[in-house]
Amino acid sequence: MTGPLREREDAHALLTAEAERARAGAGRLVLLRGATGTGRSAVLEAAAAHATHLGLRVLRARCSPDDIALPFSSVLHLLGSVPEFADVGPGDDDRGSAARLWRLLRSYADESPLMVAVDDVHLADEASRRWFVEAARRIDRLPVLLVATERSQYDIDPRPAGLTHALSPSVVRTHTLAPLTDDASADLVRAAFPTASDRWTADCVRAGAGSPLLLHALLDDLDGAPPPTAVPRTCAALYPGSYPAAVSWWLDSAGPATAEVARTLAALEQAEHTEQTEQAERAGLAAERAAERASEREDSAEREGGAERAAGVEPAAGAERAAGSTARNAVPGSRTHARPGPGPVPGPDTVTGTVNVTEAAHASLPATEAATDALAALVADASGADPARVSGWFTAMTRLGVLRPDRTGRPRYAHPLLRDAVLGGWSPARRQDAHRAVAQAMLRRGDHLDAVARQLLGSAPAGLSWALRVLRDAATVAARAARPGDAVRYLRRALQEPLPDDLRQRLLTELGSLEYASADTPAGIPRLAEALDLPAEPRDQVRTAIALGTALVGRGEVRTAVEVLRRLEGRLAGHPDLARALQTASALLSDQDQTVRREAYRWLNDTAERSPELVGASGQALLVRYAATAGDLPAQEAMRRLRTLLTEPADPLVEPFLLGTAAAVAQWADELDEAERLVERGLAGQHPSLLHPMEQALLDTRWDIAAARGAYGTLLAALPEAGRARRTGGSPVNADAHTLLALVETGRTPQARRLADTFDLRDTPDSWELNRFLYARGVLRFTEGDVAGALHDFLECGRRQSARAVHSPVVTPWRTAAAECRLALGNPQEALVLATEELRLARVWNTPRTTGRALRVLGRATRGRRGLELGAEAVAVLRDSPAEAELVASLLAHGSQLTAAGERGRGRDHLREGAERAERLGSVRLLTYAEQALRTAGGRRTTPAHTGSGALTGSERRIAELAADGRTNTEIADLLHVARRTVETHLTSAYRKLGIRRRGELRGVLED
Repeated sequence: MTGPLREREDAHALLTAEAERARAGAGRLVLLRGATGTGRSAVLEAAAAHATHLGLRVLRARCSPDDIALPFSSVLHLLGSVPEFADVGPGDDDRGSAARLWRLLRSYADESPLMVAVDDVHLADEASRRWFVEAARRIDRLPVLLVATERSQYDIDPRPAGLTHALSPSVVRTHTLAPLTDDASADLVRAAFPTASDRWTADCVRAGAGSPLLLHALLDDLDGAPPPTAVPRTCAALYPGSYPAAVSWWLDSAGPATAEVARTLAALEQAEHTEQTEQAERAGLAAERAAERASEREDSAEREGGAERAAGVEPAAGAERAAGSTARNAVPGSRTHARPGPGPVPGPDTVTGTVNVTEAAHASLPATEAATDALAALVADASGADPARVSGWFTAMTRLGVLRPDRTGRPRYAHPLLRDAVLGGWSPARRQDAHRAVAQAMLRRGDHLDAVARQLLGSAPAGLSWALRVLRDAATVAARAARPGDAVRYLRRALQEPLPDDLRQRLLTELGSLEYASADTPAGIPRLAEALDLPAEPRDQVRTAIALGTALVGRGEVRTAVEVLRRLEGRLAGHPDLARALQTASALLSDQDQTVRREAYRWLNDTAERSPELVGASGQALLVRYAATAGDLPAQEAMRRLRTLLTEPADPLVEPFLLGTAAAVAQWADELDEAERLVERGLAGQHPSLLHPMEQALLDTRWDIAAARGAYGTLLAALPEAGRARRTGGSPVNADAHTLLALVETGRTPQARRLADTFDLRDTPDSWELNRFLYARGVLRFTEGDVAGALHDFLECGRRQSARAVHSPVVTPWRTAAAECRLALGNPQEALVLATEELRLARVWNTPRTTGRALRVLGRATRGRRGLELGAEAVAVLRDSPAEAELVASLLAHGSQLTAAGERGRGRDHLREGAERAERLGSVRLLTYAEQALRTAGGRRTTPAHTGSGALTGSERRIAELAADGRTNTEIADLLHVARRTVETHLTSAYRKLGIRRRGELRGVLED
């Protein structure tokens, strides 16, 4: 596909004027200079056609490197085009040959004005070049226009001096052809494809790189796939291949040293671009999910706003408090030590291959000298070139449009298609060598591990110790930075190196763990099984078996997982500590299947009775947890035992089990700060590249702690990411249950319904998480008015819990929930039976949260004076509990009891307090109930202070005052015996209420 010459008017004007001058008898040399592909030959042909039109006789010659060996070869091609002198050849004497050729030229000039057109004069033989220079000095009085084109492009290997370096400026006119501007390139694209969009056109412009040669070749290839088909990013999608052929010719003309540098840069950039693409995809996915959540919130607010206003509640208030007053620095389902990994900032090469306004603005800026020099030094080191020449080449190519600076100022190829075409001249083996050379150069200059490892991904295995070390270290860094996808790629590449069996076993274990964590479950489990079959140290085998068991349980194969662990246990007779670790892991993993759980704990309990030392501290901790859930142990005794066990020395393999178990029991025991510290300690000890069942158990406990505090903003902060990562086969997980409850509490019932409908529970395999989700769905159904459906869910939850020997309400208080359904359905006697049993079990455990909840419901079921007493006791008990939501529910229930009993004043006081606490908590559901109850009681709520120091809770004020005195968060946590996260949460809430943003402002606002 060809088109009109663009932006060459100055060249045409010069040549036209010089042709007229030649007709008048005054000749001159006109030299057209330009980079490869800028259209020198096309301008020369246009000038020749115009000269013929003016009556000039045109003699043409195109120089070629094939003719260099023959003296005067180019001149002979020029004159040999005339039939009567076709047999002219050079004699033995160069001087005589030059004179004879000059006489021939003059004879033509005597007949008519001449235009001598010499294309690519830089390729002429030396004798011809001297002849052209001498002719230029002598044609000023002849009707001869000598027009020559010469390549003038910066190359890595310096080129010989040009044709005119020995000529006086008075005898030559030089014109340099500039690369096409973006506007001219866009005009060419639109001429070929009139319907092309601006984005598609801009994409073509970038790929054309300011070169008419490349742009026309690209348009030829795209003729079979016009817009809206996307501009390809690889040459494999082009037909018939004019574009890659043009790029190859362009590189060949530049010489082997330049081609080596160009391709080395392309290889370096290709590896970096992979990282940029992944970062952009992650950012795009995060933005998409954030938009989904925002849309859901807007839809929910619009649907629910009218109902809330009818109930006397401002729709924004509850949601705002839920998202703000309880927000924490980390969501429950995340690892707090994870940080985003470093990496290059995406440049003009966007994921979509299109250009936006910001990128276009950056592309117009000159590359910063520091960024260019640093990249030049790297490419020079990898390719064996001179850094100064490489830096100069970068500058020249940026001016031409082949390279464009990214946001950091580093030059990059203008389009991925151009980069791919540049690389196309290398075989796969040569590309691999280049990646290894770049990686080694980057390592020598101290680049980040990630950058070096990404280059090694494209290299071939070579048994180099430094390469293996880099890949392993980079995998560890990526895993710690919560980038399992990168870690997986590094480990897969590391496993291609020649490795001893024990090292291969460790790497396979890490890779299988990361693949499973990256949702590539089918790949992860075979890797772990292969690792378990390799010879290794017993401790490494135990790590692998625990990781494999965790993965199998995640796929629903609980019994298989336990069998894997027990088989290995049988081979570890001489390693009692390792055997105990496997026993503990088996018991923990069995929680997902009630039959296997009974068997595992029966064996653990029998062993502990016969020989307590055989089960170890972690096994004894699991037995404490089992007794707590069975309703056989009070909280105080459970915590005493666990604290004693925590003081004993623990093997690193079993310590996570002990910490996770203690954290779960501490949460049930209302020791939330202690539970939080145990969770953080347990997570800090987790290896980022090893799958371990206790990691998820610790994250689940973190969710449980947030739910116990009524931290709905925290629970909803990751909606719905936390559960999504662990779902297998559509089964709900703990995070889903807590999210569902938080949505209900914050008044987002439609969103809660959509989440509940995501799961079909009919064929869901048995697990404790299913039971918790059944309870959460029951709460949703009760809120929606489907009391019978709610009762069904609560009773099914209870049936399943009882089958697992989980009788205590510490896990799921299904009896009190079912009792409230019975009351709503008019069956107080059945409600009384359920609530009485709940209170009995709650008094065994004996914590404010469980006892207060049971007292509240039993009080409602009992009614009369005894019911009032139970309701009052519930309020009194819960005032010492961290479970604020339970206190609010008890205040509202007792307030309604008092109102019904005729004590309207006391009843309104309880209702008002409950309403104020509900608003601070962010519970729209409880606040709505409180407002309705107050109206029924003939009262109204006084407006509380939402901002200012008067709005601070006692804990917030105490922590804010200590912070104002200059204490750090860690010091405050140690002083008050709370978790640092608790301090941060209270300070965040205090800042919001006080309307400040910095710690230094605390003293002033607290004193006002």
